[in-house]
Amino acid sequence: MSNKVIKLTDNISIDFNNIRKVHFIGIGGISMSSLAEILLSKGISISGSDTNVSDLTKHLESLGATINYVQQAENITNDIDLTVYTAAIDPNDPELRASIEKNIPTIPRATLLGLIMKSYRHAIGISGTHGKTSTTSMMSHILLAAETDPTIMVGGILNSINGNLRIGKSETMITEACEYTNSFLSFFPTVAVILNVAEDHMDFFKDIDDIRLSFKKYANLVPSHGTVVIGSDIDNISYFTSDLDCSVITFGSEESGAEVTATNITYDEFANGSFDLVRNGQVLTHIDMKVTGLHNIHNALAAAATAMALDLPVSAIKEGLESFLGTVRRFEKKGELNGFTIVDDYAHHPDEIKTTLETAKNYPHSKLWCVFQPHTYTRTKAFFNEFVETLSLADAVVFADIYAAREINTIGISSKDLCDEMIKSGKEAYYFPSFEEIEKFLLKNCKKGDLLITMGAGNVVNIGDNLLKS
Repeated sequence: MSNKVIKLTDNISIDFNNIRKVHFIGIGGISMSSLAEILLSKGISISGSDTNVSDLTKHLESLGATINYVQQAENITNDIDLTVYTAAIDPNDPELRASIEKNIPTIPRATLLGLIMKSYRHAIGISGTHGKTSTTSMMSHILLAAETDPTIMVGGILNSINGNLRIGKSETMITEACEYTNSFLSFFPTVAVILNVAEDHMDFFKDIDDIRLSFKKYANLVPSHGTVVIGSDIDNISYFTSDLDCSVITFGSEESGAEVTATNITYDEFANGSFDLVRNGQVLTHIDMKVTGLHNIHNALAAAATAMALDLPVSAIKEGLESFLGTVRRFEKKGELNGFTIVDDYAHHPDEIKTTLETAKNYPHSKLWCVFQPHTYTRTKAFFNEFVETLSLADAVVFADIYAAREINTIGISSKDLCDEMIKSGKEAYYFPSFEEIEKFLLKNCKKGDLLITMGAGNVVNIGDNLLKS
């Protein structure tokens, strides 16, 4: 690629007052469409391209964006001041090449998001290997309860804002901060949250030390007047905090010595948690959650600590957390069929799977079924044994084919390999190459009182939806 493309590492600044038109290559993505809408709200003209019509592209068109559904050089007109592209775009994409040839500043999506964050006085970035969407959503509820009028960008659908984006008029913004391809290192957080640090995205990172280094660099982005909010249960937490010149607030278990923690934890009959919120040994309030599992108490503590970094009132923390009903695809109850319950969950990493299935153990059920769709070939290979181990927490597992996402199967791995290994270890497991076959099997075998979880980051959610339509 030409050096006319502005890279993540470039120290750039864009005056949005002097930008008249921005073009988005791949505008239909959940993050790209949100960024386009934010710029539209600033009065900037937006054009873009995508391969498919979607609700997101239709919404942008209703707001005045011009979208082409064929990606071609002709879409790059001379009145464009800035081109934005996603990491998935091929370096030889005709629109990317045309932008470079026309000397139009051309930046990745993450760089634009970072530049937008830079314009806010309070810019909150929620990072971590797991829990980003739920924690961002919880913190969004707290910000709304505190009447801060925030701008919100979340990686899932949050019913309280009717989508994944809310454009506020204040100087407060919150967004997820993803470590994949080091995207979050182009951000400008004044409050950086690190929920946890674990192995993932091994198609990009070399090893866990490489991942930890990226999160350390992310923490160091925070200015001296800002705050790093970090989970105290992270291994060797001082590695991330020892050289920071900003404030640090820790959250987590009592045993880890966290500043913000939970005591008197209990669960109702549906595994929803309740706890006393504690800071430095002082009970601040009692929280009754409407979402399941210990992991969501951990996420709630992260959100509460973030609110404390902004000096928000305890009453807003309580109201926000207690009003949070979950996000789409996070232990989301889809409905009931023939007496069994169908839940959907986005879990696609062994740690997430373990958390979800342990949560399900506390949910009323006779037999726990899990339909698992692995996400990417590299992740399946990297965590093959861990998948077998954690999925064994279910009573029976049904495997769908691997969801390829951005990859081609050059590894020669399949879901059937996982299934065979589970059977070999004495577990009840099945593999079917099509959703239709899986649905027929489930209709025949799931009984009254059973709990069925469809699980994965791909389109496995369609199985539950199709069953409920049957």
